[in-house]
Amino acid sequence: MKKVVWALLLAACVTPALAQDKTVNLKVSLWVPPAHPLVPATQAWAADIEKVSGGTIKMSVFPSEQLGKAFDHYDMARDGIADITYVNPGYQPGRFPIVSAGQLPFVFSDGKKGTLALNEWYQKYAKTEMKDTKLCFAFIHDPGSLHGKKKIVVPDDLKGVKVRPAQSTIGEMVKLFGGTNVQASAPESRDAIERGVADEIAFPWGSIFLFGIDKVVKYHIDVPLYTTVFTYNINLAKYNAMSDGQKKIIDDHCTPEWASKVTDPWTDFEANGRVKMKALAGHEVYPLTPEQLATWKKAVEPLNTSWADQVKKAGGDAAAIDADLKAMLKKHDAGL
Repeated sequence: MKKVVWALLLAACVTPALAQDKTVNLKVSLWVPPAHPLVPATQAWAADIEKVSGGTIKMSVFPSEQLGKAFDHYDMARDGIADITYVNPGYQPGRFPIVSAGQLPFVFSDGKKGTLALNEWYQKYAKTEMKDTKLCFAFIHDPGSLHGKKKIVVPDDLKGVKVRPAQSTIGEMVKLFGGTNVQASAPESRDAIERGVADEIAFPWGSIFLFGIDKVVKYHIDVPLYTTVFTYNINLAKYNAMSDGQKKIIDDHCTPEWASKVTDPWTDFEANGRVKMKALAGHEVYPLTPEQLATWKKAVEPLNTSWADQVKKAGGDAAAIDADLKAMLKKHDAGL
């Protein structure tokens, strides 16, 4: 009897505010397949939100582009087609110039440290660049590289080659080196290569297997060439309609710690893909010599200038923004 009384008293102390809240149902849209590490990690994140909210915030996770195409996910959050979406800003070149700094070649050496650096840096700038949604967190995958039918060693090797870029900055790089860009979302990429529409793809290592691309490519540069920036964005109207207590629960799940919990499994998955590829028969994973790497770094310098120009056109202080990012890279030991 005493246990029952104590339980009732405890419930009365901790749940009245939550009990008075209206139940909020949130649709979370991901464009990756259910086997992708982001899906179970996001489901665990959603389950924790529901638990902490006493069931007043319920989330349903929709993978595999069920609610809309990958390219449309920012606008889906803005317009309320979904309430929380997984966004690749690089799918829309020029729209989000500041965050594109995270997509320049040879910036990040590590996915986990890089996510901490990027997220801390971009929270400041998302308030203006993504002002028609609420940024939950920003992150990167473990650095990816070029994979394809042809062995690419130096930038000149891309001349005349058809490349599916991972994001807009890599697309600029391809054009800079005389290649041709082929636009395809991640789920469409294998088909593009298989049909000969594309020869090469910029992709993280583990996802090469996840999307079946290992069946249509042979050569892989063993260097952290690039990362892709991603964000989880929340519909503002849905967020603003929540109670203060519910908003706090969402905010408490949009922290650097939660960014890591949601994305670290993916980082591990991609890093393990590199190990798997190196052991796979019929594939050549090759490093670049110091001289070759220096050639690449010098060749991509115009991309940094182009990024700064785009930021300036949007009214930003490119030098200050770049200095902020470099400071975060140093703080988290995440730079190349």
